[in-house]
Amino acid sequence: MSILDQNWFSNIIRPSRYLGNEVNSVRKDPSGIEVSIALAFPDVYEIGMSHLGLKIIYNILNRQEWLAAERVFSPWVDLEYELRSRKIPLTTLESERPLSSFDLVGFSLQHELSYTNVLNILDLSGIPLLAEDRADKDALIIAGGPACFNPEPVADFFDLMVIGDGETAALEICRVVRETKKKKIASKKELLHELRHIRGIYIPSFFSIHYCLDGSVKKIEPDHAGYQEVKKAIVPDLDDYPYPERQIVPFTELIHDRVSVEISRGCTRGCRFCQAGMIYRPVRERNPESIIEKAENALKLTGYEDLSLLSLSSGDYSCIGPLLKTLMDRQSHKNIGVSLPSLRMDSLNTEMIEQIKRVRKTGFTLAPEAGNDRLRRIINKGLTQDDILGTAHVVYRAGWNLIKLYFMIGLPYEGDGDLQDIIDLSKQVIRLAGKKGKRANLNVSISTFVPKAHTPFMWTTQISPEESSRRIKLIREGLKGSWIRVKWNQPELSWLEGVFARGDRRLGRVIMEAWGLGARFDAWGEHFRVEVWQEAFVRAGLEPDFYLHRERSFQEILPWDHIKAGVTKAFLKREWIKAKEENLTPDCREKCLECGVCDHKTIDPVLYKYSELSSGEEASIRPTPEYKKKYRLTYRKLNRAKHLGHLELARVLIRAFRRAGLKLAFSRGFHPMPKVSFFAALPVGTESIAELVDIELIEAVDIFSVKEKINHELPHGIDVILVKEISPIKKRRRISESQFLITFKGPKIKEKDLRGFLESDHFSVVKTNKKGDHEIDARALVSSISLVSPNKLQLTLMQTEGPGLKPTEIVKGIFSLTDDDLLNIDVLKTGQVLA
Repeated sequence: MSILDQNWFSNIIRPSRYLGNEVNSVRKDPSGIEVSIALAFPDVYEIGMSHLGLKIIYNILNRQEWLAAERVFSPWVDLEYELRSRKIPLTTLESERPLSSFDLVGFSLQHELSYTNVLNILDLSGIPLLAEDRADKDALIIAGGPACFNPEPVADFFDLMVIGDGETAALEICRVVRETKKKKIASKKELLHELRHIRGIYIPSFFSIHYCLDGSVKKIEPDHAGYQEVKKAIVPDLDDYPYPERQIVPFTELIHDRVSVEISRGCTRGCRFCQAGMIYRPVRERNPESIIEKAENALKLTGYEDLSLLSLSSGDYSCIGPLLKTLMDRQSHKNIGVSLPSLRMDSLNTEMIEQIKRVRKTGFTLAPEAGNDRLRRIINKGLTQDDILGTAHVVYRAGWNLIKLYFMIGLPYEGDGDLQDIIDLSKQVIRLAGKKGKRANLNVSISTFVPKAHTPFMWTTQISPEESSRRIKLIREGLKGSWIRVKWNQPELSWLEGVFARGDRRLGRVIMEAWGLGARFDAWGEHFRVEVWQEAFVRAGLEPDFYLHRERSFQEILPWDHIKAGVTKAFLKREWIKAKEENLTPDCREKCLECGVCDHKTIDPVLYKYSELSSGEEASIRPTPEYKKKYRLTYRKLNRAKHLGHLELARVLIRAFRRAGLKLAFSRGFHPMPKVSFFAALPVGTESIAELVDIELIEAVDIFSVKEKINHELPHGIDVILVKEISPIKKRRRISESQFLITFKGPKIKEKDLRGFLESDHFSVVKTNKKGDHEIDARALVSSISLVSPNKLQLTLMQTEGPGLKPTEIVKGIFSLTDDDLLNIDVLKTGQVLA
């Protein structure tokens, strides 16, 4: 039996994470599948499903009829406990098969603090953690993502790792697996020998690492001729590969809950602290016409109300002005918001700001990184104080109430005077806001600088957690009493990230020890336990300071020297020297800097500097807002859909209305919202055959065809059973009573308890919420309750203005049930009375 159908599942925190069956997810008949891969994201669903790379690979692989790509995410700690205590393996969302039954399991490594979650997923799947312990029959365990550019700390856990762009490599890996299966090659070693010929494939077991007595790397020894180093995989042109227009629409709210279109990959700015800016070179822009087409299709196919234009620096896209104006011309009348999540202040202008705010103000985040021009020259971020203050002035003047500023501490050659400059700059920015309400108008976020592999700063030191805490305290005290809210990352998290960012293969032992001691979700502050990691280092016999607090020489062999990111070590050395001299390096859009990435044959920057874009016919078709029609929908929520919360259900329906092409009416003001009104919030775990929602449209519709259109867009378990037109001017009615059928599958119904309740004038039930325990009179809420069979109750509840009770809370009180008893009770809402 699936965990989704087991009685304990409704008590899991946010069960919608695990439901699967989302709109646009892909489920294939296993009989026609030759190769299967589980795409594993070592974090919770709402973070993993926000990641565009996962959507791209899922789409590319599932376009092949012979290949099935499914998804799995780290279970939260409560579900992990249930799986382990009940000896249930972790399964994918699509087929609910255990990971051990797949040909491949592919992990996405986005950062260094996800490593213990990788081990947890493997262990919950019954797959040996170490590559050397896995048999030929076991799944091939692979990884990709930016953390793979220093693969050594986790090298012992993976059979192979993808360095660079995954679009070509992922499909090529699956093709080779398919061919070896056809040839009946069972040896994993033979398979790896075939896979090593694919560009970007790193097979850790094909390299031996030797160490000096002081712990530094003595030699990286290739074990196979012709496989001396690994060059990253590069997609020369983004438009050569299919883009996921039919993106999965989750039930639960994501961290980034919107349609995302990657408008370019790579960055030309050359910030010396930024690993992404180095490893994703060269810059490759997507054709603007292609962006517009993909954005429009994705919005129609998902029903999302927000569009995000993704890039390391969206404002640097060559024709961002015309692109943004065209998108807003086509989408603003549909109340689609467009956001640019990564804007550099020197790429921002008044026209761009005016376009962004046409629908809703989506928030403004700016990253000065440092408090003065000197430090910004060191990190090659050529912003001046005047640039920063000028941008802040324009943003506040355009109507934004809140700006977020990001700063780093611990940058090379930083002193206390530089920290004071962060304080002074923040105060200058807040003065530009004027008086706008009682809330803070400026958020200042502080993170500790972590030197990364393949950057000019990979040779320098990282400050200690203690020093990081001191610098954060200095900034906090300097901003105390101002209308500025200060946030910061835990220094201990940066400490651990720093160890792995430039660590070697010996750290695999530390990761295993920490996981064995209970380390999970280390990127989550509430779960990170520094003492566990300190003990893990002791057990492994390694000193973390060795990786953090010493400056490397140019002559030292670095653990990742056999991984070629394209940018040469010679270029990085020159940049490190220029940092010391406080010299800027220009943007390579202006002139090639010979960093080593481009061969000027097949690999070169792809830029779209000039483009004539059409606003399209749709932009001129603006519905008359005064013409409004109102409809009442009756719908059902059954089976696994019962695990959806009220807000999740609301999102499911509103996005279905958008996909069905309904022209919803919107509220006016700062943040327009669709005019959709729900009558009652159904508790999680409760089914219903009689839910109501009113919608307001700016068009008349045929009530029979619109029902079919909506149902075509709804996931299994939710369907509309009735649509009727109602008066748009009459006062909205409210629910006076709700009827429920309660089925007892375990506990017995004692009739004397029921009689005692019915004969009482007052019956107290204790309701517990975040504010504590509250006594509520259940008798005053119950209009009627009766037995309809030995194990079924009919319950009618009155709706009151004061605090209410769920049906389960009432029967728990009447029959003195335990929480375990409630797991064996089904609740079905059967109707309601409108007053």
